[in-house]
Parts: sequence; structure tokens; C-alpha cells
Amino acid sequence: MRLKDLISDIEYKLICGSVDIDITKLTIDSRKAEEGTLFCCIYGIHTDGHKYIPSAFEKGCRAVICERDTEALPEGITAVRVADTRSALSAIAKKFYGDPSSRFELIGVTGTNGKTSTTYFMESVLNTIKRKTAVIGTVEIRLDGKKLPVELATSTTPDTIELNELFALMADKAVDDVVMEVSSHSLALKKVEGISFDIAIFTNLTQDHLDFHGSMENYAEAKAKLFKMCKKGVVNIDDKWSSYIMQNADCELMTFGMDSPADIKAENVSYFADRSTFDVDINGKTYGFVLHIPGRFSVYNALGVIAASVMMGIPADKTVEAIGSIKGVPGRIQSVPNNEGFNVIVDYAHTPDGVENILKAVREFTKGRIITVFGCGGDRDRTKRPIMGELAARLGDISVITSDNPRSEEPEDILKEIEAGVKPVTDKYEMIVDRREAIFRAVELARPGDSVVIAGKGHENYEIFKDRTIHFDDVEVASEALEHINRRRNKQ
Repeated sequence: MRLKDLISDIEYKLICGSVDIDITKLTIDSRKAEEGTLFCCIYGIHTDGHKYIPSAFEKGCRAVICERDTEALPEGITAVRVADTRSALSAIAKKFYGDPSSRFELIGVTGTNGKTSTTYFMESVLNTIKRKTAVIGTVEIRLDGKKLPVELATSTTPDTIELNELFALMADKAVDDVVMEVSSHSLALKKVEGISFDIAIFTNLTQDHLDFHGSMENYAEAKAKLFKMCKKGVVNIDDKWSSYIMQNADCELMTFGMDSPADIKAENVSYFADRSTFDVDINGKTYGFVLHIPGRFSVYNALGVIAASVMMGIPADKTVEAIGSIKGVPGRIQSVPNNEGFNVIVDYAHTPDGVENILKAVREFTKGRIITVFGCGGDRDRTKRPIMGELAARLGDISVITSDNPRSEEPEDILKEIEAGVKPVTDKYEMIVDRREAIFRAVELARPGDSVVIAGKGHENYEIFKDRTIHFDDVEVASEALEHINRRRNKQ
């Protein structure tokens, strides 16, 4: 497209060059620039894109979008200054790719916990009614049930260029629906600005990401942005932040819950080791649901999907069928098979609320002790560390505190901050820096009737240190630990 057409709806000042040039590619990474590229200078969390204009120019880029006048611009470059490069880029990317999200139904899921499971559940419902569906989320990007070979950053929501490129790919493949996780970071950083969602689902809001947002109020404000960008919204009425979300919404709303009066409310709820059952009144008729995933939080995820399905006009019997067909979500209360007589469960729980939810769910079916293996990520909200420690100590029986993506921090320091919450509650804990060794130790401690909960990483298959990233999969390591016990027994 011509640059002048890409920026025709944006207020700008031409600093130098001509806007009557062809643009064949967009990027925010100067290393990916080439001839025909429009380089957008983003003020990032760790760096300033304006510093990399010369680098982009060297690779053939001849057009940049910036927020300020920059010194010594390369001769022959076109520089366009805007008030906010993030907002401008969202509008440019949308136009560059032909507004692809308008070509299908778009369902966004936001909340501290439950986003991934909710997208899987929603995908199941849409598949049941034979809709061609794509999913964009933390675990992977799928189109019609098949993982896309797309290499993206590990962030929950791709940046605005990648996102519109994905939308265009999905639209060209004639998808009917796209279900995506929408993180608070993506909302605050305007990655999804200008995109119109057909349905938005709010799961919950609990402490997380305060290192980025600064306060729970700012965190809630970011989440609420999604409900100004959608036609219809579904809100967990039992969450204490639901009133804030609803008060700041500009869309038709439906509520779901278990404790408060709600449009979609679970009644007669029962929890078992391998399932949860509940009834829901939909349009005056009671339907019985069987979800083959245990835990109260799993029921909440299902309720959000049921409410969204009602708003979309999906027949209730199809929703019942779809919920009943769900077998699990990678890294979410995922059982590791074994013949030792105890449970080994891997879960992504990495927030205080997540730890509380998984341990309460596991307690429902555990006859013996709960042994919890967990840590806290480095370079992230430090205030939640002692809180998570206290919850693990109070709701479990033995805690094994270990590493979980320490990043630039010293693992030992993180463990000590977690210990500050554990120590006042119990002395039944161990601190083992090496995560593999910690998992082996927890499995070794387990007896028949116990449950080992390995929390924090879930589906992740890596561990990040200050100087390297290694392959690490909690399910794989837990399986190895179980095999080790079996081999040792056979030798005796």
C-alpha cells in the first residue's frame, strides 16, 4: 500500500521525505527491516525504538513512524511523527491487512486465571456446531484443530502486527470464529486497539502483574478496556471486580456465577476426582452438565462459555454435549499417569488465586497429604511471593519451594521471599533450588493416597535463567521421577 493511504486516518506531521511511497511490510523490530518496510518506533519497557532508525535504514527501510523529532535522520528517509506510535501502528496494521477481524466472529477472553481453559472450552462448543474455529493463546495458535507453525513471542497476545497478520491468514482460510486470550498487557499497550470483538468474557481478577500495572486499580482498568471494544460481554458476577468491569462496559452484558444471582448460575454442583457436575437454567429449562475436569474454578470457566454460547444463540443441548466432550487442557490440572497409588498433577497456577484454586480442588479428592512443588518467576511481581508461600503452606501439607523461571534474579533470593510466607505457618517445607531435583524429591515423599501438585509452569517446556534458557517440561520430569521410583523398586 502507499504510505499516504496507510496514514490517511491518522493525525501526523511529515518531518522529512514523501508519503507517496510503497509499503510492503510493517515492523517494530529494526532487525527485520528491509526494502519497502515501514518501521514503527515504539517506546518499549526496556528500550526505545527511536534509537534503531539507523539500523533499520541500513537494512533498506526508507520510512519510519515516530513520536518525536530525532536528530541526524538518514538522508533519503521518510519520517512521520504522530502523537502515539502504538495507537498509530494499531490503525496502520488494521488497514495494511484489510481489517481482517471484521471477516469472522471474534471472541476475546480476559482475566487473571482461566483464559486458556476458557478458550479451549469455547473452541469445543464451536466445533460441536461445526464452525471452523481458530484459537490464539498462551499454549499455542490453532486453526481448525491444527497447530499453526508460527513462531511468536511467549506473550499471551501477539503484537498488533503479528495479530493482524494472523487474522488475515485465518480470514483467508475462511474461519467462522476466532477465540483469543486478551492479556492486560496487550490492552494497556494497545496491541488490540481498534479491533472490534463480538463477544468478551471476563473470568476473574486477582493479584498478578503489579510489577507492570502498579496497582489493582490500574490492572482492572486495563481489563475493562476490552468491554469498551465488544458488542456483547460476559462477566463473572462472583468476582469482586465484576462491578467495576460492568460499570465501565459499553456493551450488552450477561452474568454468570455460583454464589450471586446471575443470568447463568450453576446449581447442585458436585466435585469428583475426575469430573465436576452441575445444573444450569437456560431460558427456563434446566440442563445437567458434566465437565470431565475437577475443581470449582473449572466450573467457572465452563459457566463463562455457557453464557457466551447463550448470547451467540447456540442451542443449549449442543453446549451440554460440547462441555461433556472436553477431556482436559495442557498444563491445567493435568494428571501424570502412574501406578504408585498417588496423584501427580501439573498446573499452570502461578498467582495466589491460582495456587489457592488448584490446592482446594485437589483437596476435594485427596485422601492423604498434598505435597506442593512451586516457585515464583523472577523479574515479576515480588509482593505475591510470600502470599503464595502462605497459601501453599496453609492449604497443603508439605511444600517444596523451588525455581520457576528466575530470569535475571538469583533463585536463592526468590526462594527466601517465598519462605517468608511459609515459615510462620509450618515447618514442613524444603527449599531446593534445582526444579528437577525438587520434583524428584516431592515424588519420593509421596505415599499412596497423597497428591503431588507441581505448580507454576503448566504447559511451558522451558526454564529461563539470567544467562540461558533450557528445555524443561514439568510433565516430562514428573514422569522421569515416577520411572526412577519404579526402577528402584524393581531392583530391591
